Amino acid sequence: MRFEDLNWMDVEAYLKHDDRLMLVLGACEQHAYLSLLTDIKIPLALADAASQQTGVPVAPPLNFGVSPYFLAYPGTLSLRVTTFMAAVEDLVRSAYRQGFRRLLILNGHGGNNPARAHLDELAETLPDLRLIWYNWWQSHSVEAVALRHEIKPAHANWLEAFAFTRVSDLPDEAKTPPHVPSHVMDAETVRRVYGDGSFGGPYHVDDAILSELFDAALQDVLHLLRFDA
Repeated sequence: MRFEDLNWMDVEAYLKHDDRLMLVLGACEQHAYLSLLTDIKIPLALADAASQQTGVPVAPPLNFGVSPYFLAYPGTLSLRVTTFMAAVEDLVRSAYRQGFRRLLILNGHGGNNPARAHLDELAETLPDLRLIWYNWWQSHSVEAVALRHEIKPAHANWLEAFAFTRVSDLPDEAKTPPHVPSHVMDAETVRRVYGDGSFGGPYHVDDAILSELFDAALQDVLHLLRFDA
């Protein structure tokens, strides 16, 4: 149940019996052969699937995140950290003003993590607000799938190569992870280091493994939506 399929009266009626909302954060950035919106498409798919089972609505995703290190790749559009944190705060404050009190933030991009600490501060100023931040690719459930199949997850490799994120054919040969000279690099250096943009490993795996991984993350989301104390 997305906001785009509702009118304001629908939301008002929903708030009379529930105060939960899902917010999707991600990025518009290079993902090698995958969609530039991979970091939005995955958490949004999880949110949609969870909404179908729970009826909790999904707010429109914030399609831009913090990706300055990928700006040498055409198509990457990045926000400054301060801009991103302010935008997320404004969204949370708007939802709180409407009566939403339990917000599950489904984040698809690691560069967005500075906003997480900022939201911890914000939660101290808004009475009764409960926030949960979920990075799907870092969950123990997803990690367990990768370990079970003995394949290492990484940016723009098999981990994110769902049918709905593929926009071109994927290489058959796995990529050797490149040597990374520093954790802090300018965008031009990042492009020289990573080449096509993948951080290494297999570009794709059997869809059955991805289905297993998606189901594991979905179960996480469904559990988090219970907002257990």
